[in-house]
Amino acid sequence: MNELLHLAVKAHGGLERWQQVKALKVAASITGAIWSVKGKGDVLKNVVMTIETQQERLTMVFPGQNKRSIFEPSRVALETADGMLIEARDDPEKSFEGQQQETPWDDIHVAYFSGEALWTYLNTPFLYTHDGFSTEEIAPIEAEGETWRRLKVTFPDDVKSHTREQISCFGPDGLLRRHDYTVDILGGATGLNYASAYRDVDGIMVPTKRRVYAYEGDYQLVKEPLLVAIDMGEITLL
Repeated sequence: MNELLHLAVKAHGGLERWQQVKALKVAASITGAIWSVKGKGDVLKNVVMTIETQQERLTMVFPGQNKRSIFEPSRVALETADGMLIEARDDPEKSFEGQQQETPWDDIHVAYFSGEALWTYLNTPFLYTHDGFSTEEIAPIEAEGETWRRLKVTFPDDVKSHTREQISCFGPDGLLRRHDYTVDILGGATGLNYASAYRDVDGIMVPTKRRVYAYEGDYQLVKEPLLVAIDMGEITLL
């Protein structure tokens, strides 16, 4: 573990504490322009997620709708609240091939995209200590009156995320400030994912507010539209 990753892991609660956590249960509202573009509007405005830490799996419950989705890299399933299968798709990433910006999504597209995204976000930075991940500190940047140290992370092939190479920006306190990436299943669309409103949840520091914007060129923020807004309510470590 390099020095910057060590600093970040310690600031977010430490590896020893994290290894005691099997999953996070998070009530959230996930909105923003991307869902409207894909014809899904407020589909994730009221959800409860269980994000596992030892394997890539995210279960999303839709209160009042008798529905839940289960995301895994090789399969996405939609079920009733009591576990009856509604629909499933194997190799779900393949279903994004050939899509354009305004290609409408079905519920499984939504479950796959939100699953790979939120599983990554909620496991950061501890995820980067797993076998198969490669990390390298690159040149810092000045942003919002601070110096942000940057960690370039290369994901292993067996982990599904936005793209293989991503950058996490950490403030002087070691907490994540921004997560920079492109999104393969959206044709390389860009993302600056700002993390804020940290909360100490039983010893783990969780950013309860995320705001995602596009960028141009050398990470120049495009302020409109707001692509994704994530606001987290109750959080429980399991």
